[in-house]
Amino acid sequence: METKQTLDYGFQLDGQTTNPSLVAKSPLFQERAAKGGITIDELFSMYKETVLKIAEYLPNGSISVEVYAGADSDADDLVSQARMMLRWLPKPHIKLPITAAGLEAASILVKDGVNVNMTLCFTQEQAMAVHQATLGAKPGQVYVSPFIGRLDDKGEQGLDLIRNIVKHYQNVASNVQVLSASIRSVDHVQGIIEAGSHIMTVPFKIFVAMQEGVEASGNSLDLSPIPFQEIDYTAEWGNLNIQHDLTDTGLAKFKQDWDDLLI
Repeated sequence: METKQTLDYGFQLDGQTTNPSLVAKSPLFQERAAKGGITIDELFSMYKETVLKIAEYLPNGSISVEVYAGADSDADDLVSQARMMLRWLPKPHIKLPITAAGLEAASILVKDGVNVNMTLCFTQEQAMAVHQATLGAKPGQVYVSPFIGRLDDKGEQGLDLIRNIVKHYQNVASNVQVLSASIRSVDHVQGIIEAGSHIMTVPFKIFVAMQEGVEASGNSLDLSPIPFQEIDYTAEWGNLNIQHDLTDTGLAKFKQDWDDLLI
């Protein structure tokens, strides 16, 4: 398991994120699916086994566990899944999409003391909607995960999104922490640190590169800047624009990767 290999390299990990696409790629899931498919109950049982194995290596770490969600998922379904996953581990971060249903579910769960990780973030308004939906959360209870590499793929400077979100959160004294995701290079790692992100989720191949002595090149890609956006900090989250095409396609991809395993 890459978690153990990363620790064997001497890196310290404060936790690990999981998602349907990564889980679906694991040999255990692929082998079972090749034998005729998996029921949804079996899928959740196997997912539980996976996160429990991770927890063996990170007994004190924060582990993010993602719900099975699509564009038509409602808040009640997401909350129900979250409560099931809360029985797997002590105090996991439940990953929810930044959709209306995901934000409504987050609002409910945070009030009950549940940790959440709001994923597939691509805009400043989405990040502010997370803040507004989880008002009253304690520091460390709520993460927002901007996917910077996917913005780079579109020719936009993903690191700018991190800088802008951090500035917005400082302006409103938010307790939401920025967990930078979709990291593609050592340069990303360096840039994320400089941008003030609280946490980052680093792929194993980047740990390998750093272990082998690869350093940030300092070469900036020809990417379009993302300017700081003025946002009405008094607006309720339902009045903010949370739609983004990359959120929609990312959510559909996560769901499809699980659906491909199912009977």
